[in-house]
Amino acid sequence: MTAANGRTAGGGGAVHGGAAGSTAAGDTLAAVVRQWKTVHPDLDTGPMEIIGRINRCAALLQQAEDAPLRHAGLTRPEFDLLGALRRTGLELTPGELARETFSSGAAVTKRLKQLTERGLVERRGDTRDRRVAHVRLTDAGRDLVDSILPEQLSYETAVLSGVDDTVQRELAALLGELLVQLEGRLRAPRG
Repeated sequence: MTAANGRTAGGGGAVHGGAAGSTAAGDTLAAVVRQWKTVHPDLDTGPMEIIGRINRCAALLQQAEDAPLRHAGLTRPEFDLLGALRRTGLELTPGELARETFSSGAAVTKRLKQLTERGLVERRGDTRDRRVAHVRLTDAGRDLVDSILPEQLSYETAVLSGVDDTVQRELAALLGELLVQLEGRLRAPRG
């Protein structure tokens, strides 16, 4: 099993080596899997080899941070909110934004407060229900998203540059299949 920080449960450290059946011999998870197979040879470590690698990739990407976003003073979750408003072209409620970005309502509320203070989004009360707010991008928010997106995509292209284009497409398709399965079963919000 894996922990949220990208380390395997009980595996902890970054060690190198190859695992039987592993196509990524030498990655940090290969030796961890090999160690677990030594301790529990009867257990199928296949799920650990997938989920552990996904978590490790996510942890490394989070550590590296998204350079264009960081230069703009945005976090990835803030950019995701702005991006949801930009790509839909709609006013969205905080609840809709939470669903669009797979975030908790409390996290969306906190981020919207910060983005409102920066003048990137504005809130409008609902005419029929005062408890409901509608959020939209300001001109400054739209301009910021439009200026950052090409830089961000270029940054992400550079991050993936060591992976062949065909492999990237295959990986995207496989991750898409996994995501559909997980979204269907594990609809828990993230932070």
